[in-house]
This record gives sequence, C-alpha cells and structure tokens, in this order.
Amino acid sequence: MELKKVVIIGGGFAGINLAQKLSRDRRFHITLVDKNNYNFFPPLLYQVATGFLEASNVSYPFRKFFQDKNNLRFSFGAFTEVFPNERKIATESGDIDYDYLVFATGTESNFFGMENVKRNAVPMKTVKDALALRNHILCNKEKATKTMDVVERRKLLSIVVAGAGPTGVEVSGMLAEMHRNIFKKDYPELRREEVQIYLVDALPVVLRPMSEKSQQETLEELNGLGINVLLNHTVKDYQDGIVTFANGKTIATKTLIWTSGVTATKLPGIPETSLGKGKRVLVDGFNKVIGLDNIFALGDICLMNSDEKFPDGHPQLAQVAIQQGKNLAQNLRLMLDGKPMETFAYKDKGTMAIIGVNKAVADLPGLHFKGFIAYFLWLVVHLFSLIRYRNQVKTFYNWMIAFVTRDQSLRFIMDAKPEK
Repeated sequence: MELKKVVIIGGGFAGINLAQKLSRDRRFHITLVDKNNYNFFPPLLYQVATGFLEASNVSYPFRKFFQDKNNLRFSFGAFTEVFPNERKIATESGDIDYDYLVFATGTESNFFGMENVKRNAVPMKTVKDALALRNHILCNKEKATKTMDVVERRKLLSIVVAGAGPTGVEVSGMLAEMHRNIFKKDYPELRREEVQIYLVDALPVVLRPMSEKSQQETLEELNGLGINVLLNHTVKDYQDGIVTFANGKTIATKTLIWTSGVTATKLPGIPETSLGKGKRVLVDGFNKVIGLDNIFALGDICLMNSDEKFPDGHPQLAQVAIQQGKNLAQNLRLMLDGKPMETFAYKDKGTMAIIGVNKAVADLPGLHFKGFIAYFLWLVVHLFSLIRYRNQVKTFYNWMIAFVTRDQSLRFIMDAKPEK
C-alpha cells in the first residue's frame, strides 16, 4: 500500500502532538516543516527572558525527537506558499508534495498597525525574543549604573508591559520579584525606588479569560508587588523612549514589552474566503479548512464555530491545540479505514496564571484556587507539559534552586548579533 504523505507546517503544541500520534500508524509518511529546528514551550518563555531558565530548558531539537520514528521526517525552512490544485507547498528549502496538509503555525505579535511600536517594542513570542529581552533588560541595568543623568536613569530602570493577559501578568510579576530579591544585590549602585514596573491594558480588568475572582485577586497581588497597574490605557505610540496612550498620558521608558495581542500568521495560497476574524483560518468540526480539500488547520491559527460550547471559536490556549492535534490524528486514521470522522469538542481543563513566588490563581472546572496551592498546580502542569524528561529534570532543578535561594545564576548578556 502506498503511504499517505502528511505534511505538517509548524511544530508547536498542535503540530508535535499530531506528528507524534500519527507516526504510530505505518500507513502514513509524515513531514514536519518548521522555520526553527527545535520545538519550544511558549508558556515559559518569560522565565527565559528573566534569567530563571535556560533556553535549552524549554526547547528540544526536532531531529533528536524524531530519531526512533522511521515514518517521520523533519524539513528545516519557513513555509512560503501553498498550491492547493497541485497539492504541494513551497518552503525556503524547496517544494514538498502532500496528500494531506496541516497548518499549525500559530500566531505572531499584533501591533495593530502601530509601526513605531512594532519597531521599538520587545515582543514575547519566540525564544529569540526572550533572549533579546533578557539582553535588553540587563544591558539597561548596566547602563543605569554608569549614567549620572537622573532622567536617563529613570528611563533605563522603568519597564512597561503592555497587555494584562497571562503572559503580561507573569512577566511583570517575575520582574517585580527580581527587583525585590535579586537586583538590589546585583546592582548596589541603584536605589530600589528608582525602578518602576508598569502593567498596562486597554481593558478594565487583568486576565480577561479568567474568573472575576481570579482577576480581583491577581490585581491585589500585583499591587502588593509594587507594580503600577494601569487599566483602560490603550497604547497609541512608542518612540524616542516615550510610551503614549490614547488618553494623552505618557510614560518615559527604554523598555516596552509587548504582550498585548496576536494575529494569525500569513498563509500565502489560502484564499481570503477561507479566512475569518483576525485572519484565522475557517475550519469545520473536523478542522478541515472550509473551501479546500485535504487541507486542515489546528490550534491558534484556526477558527471553528461548530463547537456549540464555543460558537465564537475556541480560546487560543495550549490545551485547544493539543486536543485538536490528537483528534485530527485519530480522524486521519479513520479516513483511511473508511469510517466516519469524529467532530472535535474541546474539553476545558481550566486556566492558570502565576504572579510571583507562592502567588498564583487557577480556575479549574468547578474549582478555584489561589496562593501556594495554585502556584504548586501551575508548576506541576507546566513541568509535565514539557516535551522531554530532560527538559523536565533541568527545569525542575532550576526551579528548586530559584525557590530556595530566591535567586538564579542565569543572568548572562549574550548578544546574538555578530561583532563588527
């Protein structure tokens, strides 16, 4: 029997789970295409950015992951275009034919058309972003120890985090913990009161996807950490070290961390009629792209309206992507067996956010936790969500060191730019 060629574009939560499950069926030959040669775990990028985890803790090379899977191959190179009529895609590494094509490319930062913000802010979407942010923060601290200009030093030590979702809350909370427990020892030249952290959002609440109870408790914890939470503040511009809001207020800072929004990655070759809100790909209940044959989309990039519990589409969460990847693997097997496919139905396992050491909130089905219990649950869930035992062991070790000492020795300035 001729093997069915499945091409998966994107090796995130959805893509890697689909590839892993489908590789157990020898009737398929799977090719995973990605612009990186490694899988990484986005929920922990902020800990790489703040020097609490190494980049290798949250990353794992695809080729090593695929070593024992004979029907699974990796192709290094970014996707450039799909040709549905010819059943092939173009990538930076060449063309690839397919019988079934799956897009699992995720999202990218949405700057809402603000070119100055796009040019000058630091996003938090990739490992490169996290390392760039770590370099940026540490370099600013070093510059602040040298300058005698009070205004300039205040700019260097002020940090604005735009977006009060889980990522924004977690990165601002971690930065506040660092300033409280670490930077006063690392930088005795600087006064603690000179450091200002702002968490800003256009909405009137933090953690919009979570319960009202979690939102209120999180706001109280953030205030307790000394974070300046500015709600109903919409960023309109950022240039010359000045963040400008729609209400006319401004903040002088050398650091704007952008976690405020995402948009689907562009997919040349997919017709506009197959795209919905936020350029997400419209799919049916089986994750098949509407209007196209043998092309599917998973995770954050797709928009499914057929799930009666989520008529406006599923939340862009890791669990959605993981469950869709596993469901599509099962459906592709059923297709070859000539059996009817199973409609996807998301099983909500809850939402969590960590704020600081021993500070977290968790909304699980029918249950709510805060404080150490929520903190412990967050650690366990994220630890066991890492792709390999190696990552789990190294991450657990680093977390234990940080928990006991309230410190970590991973604050390296390693600029990826080549020296001139």
